[in-house]
Amino acid sequence: MLVLTDAAAEAVRAIVGSSEDAAETGGLRVVAEPEGDRVTLQFNVAVVPAEDDDVVEESGARVFLEPVAASLLDDKLLDASLDGDNIAFLLTDQA
Repeated sequence: MLVLTDAAAEAVRAIVGSSEDAAETGGLRVVAEPEGDRVTLQFNVAVVPAEDDDVVEESGARVFLEPVAASLLDDKLLDASLDGDNIAFLLTDQA
């Protein structure tokens, strides 16, 4: 299952908290979009997880993973760097 660092959890909380619609049930939803032989991950704020989403909750942050994204990110660590209002996510393999 995807693991969030403290910085990633802080970033997710900040993103979701900036959405008026997300409320307490909201989270950051990750969707895998195939593009030829590559996959792009799309991140969007969602009010609730979709029925078939995996839900990762760490340090008050919620990430919803659609099934393809969940399988791709199963052994990954999500980190983030915060620079003012700019957030950059980084995926690495879990140790």
